Amino acid sequence: MITLPVKDTNGDEVGSYKLDPDDFALHVNKQLLHDVVVMYEANQRQGASKTKSRGEVRGSTRKLYRQKGTGRARAGMRRSPVRRGGGHTFAKRPKDWSYRLPKKAIRTATRQALLSKFRDDEVTLLQDFVISEPRTRHVAAVLAALENSPRPPACWRFLLTTATSGGPLEIFPTCGSRPPPISTPTSCSTRSSWC
Repeated sequence: MITLPVKDTNGDEVGSYKLDPDDFALHVNKQLLHDVVVMYEANQRQGASKTKSRGEVRGSTRKLYRQKGTGRARAGMRRSPVRRGGGHTFAKRPKDWSYRLPKKAIRTATRQALLSKFRDDEVTLLQDFVISEPRTRHVAAVLAALENSPRPPACWRFLLTTATSGGPLEIFPTCGSRPPPISTPTSCSTRSSWC
């Protein structure tokens, strides 16, 4: 059993919660976690990089000088990649880097990532995380109180999610406007956002 601390919005520990690790995963597969992280990062790539080839750069296709009799190296048009201002030899083209892993693999990796955080004591549970109004400063004050608490999280990153769709949804937009916290409800996304 894993024991997680339960804190209030002031950073004081008010209790604990026992968690059975077998409910998430039997073990942590690092290769699977790596594959899923690489997939997410690849899907975030724009893939819009593009350079001009020798057929696209500005310039004439005329031969610079005659082939023989000058004593100089033979040369063709000025757009050759050998010359300054010429095109790229292997010009980049826009590319879609996105791909998908099986849904079962993604769900398993998510559970294993949570299990790893639980085992490393990097998760803090909040009791009655209710804010008076949807303002970022209120959420920032709660996060600052948790950071200054006697037992701060091992890693200054928080997972703000609700288990059901009826949770305090006004928390999620207020987290998105502050650089460290990024939060989405678990009912809307299969990927839990760390903040």
